[in-house]
Amino acid sequence: MTQNTDPIFSRAADIQVGGAVLGPSANTAQDGTGSNMYSVFQADTTNGGFVEKLVLRSVGSPAATVVRAFLHAANGSFTAGTTNTTANTSLIAELGVSAQTLSQTAGSFSLEIPLNIALPAGYRILLSFGTSTGAAGTGYVATAVGGMY
Repeated sequence: MTQNTDPIFSRAADIQVGGAVLGPSANTAQDGTGSNMYSVFQADTTNGGFVEKLVLRSVGSPAATVVRAFLHAANGSFTAGTTNTTANTSLIAELGVSAQTLSQTAGSFSLEIPLNIALPAGYRILLSFGTSTGAAGTGYVATAVGGMY
C-alpha cells in the first residue's frame, strides 16, 4: 500500500514579521495587479509552507479602509506592479477596517485574517489597501503566522 510521504504538519514554525509600516498608498485593483502591494509571507522555496493567519496592528491613526490578501503564485523575486499579474495573483480574503485613533491610555484592537492554507514552494501572500490609510507612516504592521514544510 502506498503511503503519503508528504507531511501534514509543519516541520518548523515560520513567523514572518513585517517590520515596515504598510500603507498609506491605496491599490483599488481587486485582480491582484497594481504597484501598492506588500509581500507579507513567502513560503519556503523548496518545500512550500503553511499560513494560519495574518495579524495586523495599527501604527498611528489609520483611516477606514479594506485590507485585501492575495495569493501570488510565482516562485522567484517579487516587484510590486511588475511581477504581480492577473495570471499569477488572486484575491483570497478581504477585511473591512474601521478608522482607529491612537491612544496612550487605551489599546488598539488587532486585526486577524484567518487563512489556513498550504502554499507551494515560493508562493507568497500579498496585502493591499482599498483606500489610503492616512498620512505617511500611518498604516499597519503585519505578522504572518505559519510554518515551513
